[in-house]
Amino acid sequence: MTARTDVFIAGGGFAGLALAIALRRALGPSFAVTVADPALAAPRTDARASAIAAATRRMLEQIDVWPAVAGEAQEIVDMVVTDSRLDDAVRPTFLTFAGEVAPGETFAWMVENAVLLAALRERAEAEAVTILTTPVTGYEAAGGTVTVTPEAGAPVAARLLVAADGVRSRLRDLAGIATVGWEYGQSAIVTTVAHEREHGGRAVEHFLPAGPFAILPLVRNRASLVWVEKTPEAQRIVGLPDDGFHEELEKRFGLHLGALEAVGPRQAYPLGLTVARAFVAERLALLGDAAHRVHPIAGQGLNLGLRDAAALAETIADAARLGLDIGGPDVLERYQRWRRFDTLTMGLATDGLNRLFSNGSDVLRLVRDLGLGMVDRTPLLKKVFIREAAGLSGAVPRLLRGEEL
Repeated sequence: MTARTDVFIAGGGFAGLALAIALRRALGPSFAVTVADPALAAPRTDARASAIAAATRRMLEQIDVWPAVAGEAQEIVDMVVTDSRLDDAVRPTFLTFAGEVAPGETFAWMVENAVLLAALRERAEAEAVTILTTPVTGYEAAGGTVTVTPEAGAPVAARLLVAADGVRSRLRDLAGIATVGWEYGQSAIVTTVAHEREHGGRAVEHFLPAGPFAILPLVRNRASLVWVEKTPEAQRIVGLPDDGFHEELEKRFGLHLGALEAVGPRQAYPLGLTVARAFVAERLALLGDAAHRVHPIAGQGLNLGLRDAAALAETIADAARLGLDIGGPDVLERYQRWRRFDTLTMGLATDGLNRLFSNGSDVLRLVRDLGLGMVDRTPLLKKVFIREAAGLSGAVPRLLRGEEL
């Protein structure tokens, strides 16, 4: 027998779960939402942490997830940007960011991925979202229905299928949606470090010739590192014994926070730019990494995915309340128009920043340092950049404005 649901979401990561929760809260118990992901069979062990922009935090408050993570969230009070070579004796500060996007509201927070994913899963269950711990192997759209085929269990008929199944999305491929992009030949080393002194909520981004070295504050005198190197060098560093890894870490981190200790697993993730040529197909919408992958240089990956979720939730909710077909082409086209330009703009911006900073050219170094210094001395420009980093620029969905859906 074929089961039925209104929206079927393939992928139970940040964006997929947030969309499911938002739809249930907005449209009530009569609106059925199903999420399928084999990773939901057990607690997540993701050792990374993510920057939560102010707009994203507003969304998490609206869907009642933020209270569960607030105690483990570290406010970013200010951010310092330097530009130097690895062996330079001094790393001069060229740009600082500080301030609030609204009274009492900072522009970003840091939250460990496992904490946020657990809170999203718990809230989804509380909202009676149907959870399937199986991958989706195929689907068929016909008439007003899309029939989804899980690897285990009965087929499920839905009005809309959402592909939130990652950068190597199987459903995107089955829909025949091509992507554009390239690999950077870089990998991000990610780990967690404990340090002796308090960080005071300060984030630091050292731009080095191989790529950025970001020190992102966490609760309890810890920091999450996003350390970009050329891929062969990243693999070498990750494979070093503990003493060798600590030596490489200290060269880049410095001793401004006292003694260091790597307290989390170290992993290397290849970096690239990927953008889908279309965000929708018949009865199908792409969400999060299935639609785009960007360089972590601006810390916007998770925020882009949740911006997708907020826009798609608003599009579906508005259509449902008007009695429209939530999987119809006009409804899906509204979502695509909303998200494609923003995504492409962010992809090109992060690509340009990476190319500008991840090189050893003295000429480019002079140009970018002059540019950073100019921004640092222009309060209006800094305010614009802070609002952009906070996710409050452009056509902001209601959830990201802190409004009910």
